[in-house]
Amino acid sequence: MKVFLETQRLILRQFTEADANHLFELDRDPDVVCFANKTGKPTQYEVVRAQILPNFLEYYDKYDSYGYWAAVEKLSNKFIGWFHFRPAVGNPDEIELGYRLQKSAWGKGYATEGSQALIRKGFSELNTQRVVATALVANPASIRVMEKVGLKFEKKFVEKAYTYPGVSQEAIKYALTKDQFQLDEFQLDE
Repeated sequence: MKVFLETQRLILRQFTEADANHLFELDRDPDVVCFANKTGKPTQYEVVRAQILPNFLEYYDKYDSYGYWAAVEKLSNKFIGWFHFRPAVGNPDEIELGYRLQKSAWGKGYATEGSQALIRKGFSELNTQRVVATALVANPASIRVMEKVGLKFEKKFVEKAYTYPGVSQEAIKYALTKDQFQLDEFQLDE
């Protein structure tokens, strides 16, 4: 198991086959997946084991430093969710930032902390040129994280693939280029 990045309170490490149960537990919570998996419905274990986890693991073969990272709280050594920092689907010149955390980890600044560390690593070590993130307008907590880490509003669009009843398909995209990045803004307590 390869550690990718450490922050003051988090370890971001590669996923392993042993993480299937962690992903299943995370995706079982309807509040966690409400805005996350296009249908807003909990994911079945077999889908996690046979599709999602293999997709996460495949990134490690394709890319040296991009992919999905299990987020572990240092203090408790517990899995609390994941981050992705990967070439964007349909535009590999953009690196897409994303995160999904357990409800018990919400409101503690973990999404901001992990996102800042990934952005900093991308721009300072990985030759990343542009970071993007998207969220449904109905998900203000995720939008706030994007703003707190310095990403700038770029556009609104309709997320046609999202089909959860009662939730608008209106989404937004935020972005940050390497030229806009200010290293001083992303200093971490180490």
